[in-house]
Amino acid sequence: MAMVMDQLRKRDISDPLVLAAFSRIPREAFVEEAQLAHAYDDAPLPIGNGQTISQPYVVAMTAQALRLRGHERVLEVGTGSGYAAAILGAIVHTVETVERIEELAHTATTRLAALGCANVRVHCADGTLGWPAGAPYEAIAVAASAPRPPPTLLAQLAIGGRMVLPFGDDDRQRLVRITRRDATGYDEEDLGEVRFVPLVGAEGWPRERS
Repeated sequence: MAMVMDQLRKRDISDPLVLAAFSRIPREAFVEEAQLAHAYDDAPLPIGNGQTISQPYVVAMTAQALRLRGHERVLEVGTGSGYAAAILGAIVHTVETVERIEELAHTATTRLAALGCANVRVHCADGTLGWPAGAPYEAIAVAASAPRPPPTLLAQLAIGGRMVLPFGDDDRQRLVRITRRDATGYDEEDLGEVRFVPLVGAEGWPRERS
């Protein structure tokens, strides 16, 4: 609750559904044992395999930018620890989350099951290609920085749906919200500067960037 008050409410996180989700989901359930003392630090933490659990504020900013109302089918790209998927699952109807690293996907599945997150399904696959079986999605959250918005993810976004993702290289990344206006049109909004690990895959960066 101190995290919610000091890191989220005192900044610009005001969506009641997002704040309620952060109040319910324990971040310590998604960090490595060696990092437990830092579970509620306002910072990313290592989770192995060169990946991190995102800073709580960044997860909250992304969730708020998706403009969720509770009924949505959501796709998350980059499961990582599973924390953001659990937050999204506490808000919406269904979350399909895709992780390319098998070890992380397995660990996230175990953690989510232990918390009873039955509406979150973890898939080990190339996240840049989304998860076609669950499409179209009213919201898509991408937790790694792409060189450009992946065309396959854009195609899996429902009309009126929102996708929030960072894109850019190591030196300059911007978080953007893309709203699908119609069958061929998309609107893009810049949400600010961020720093994420690279999005690796067929429509992301080459594997050597990971």
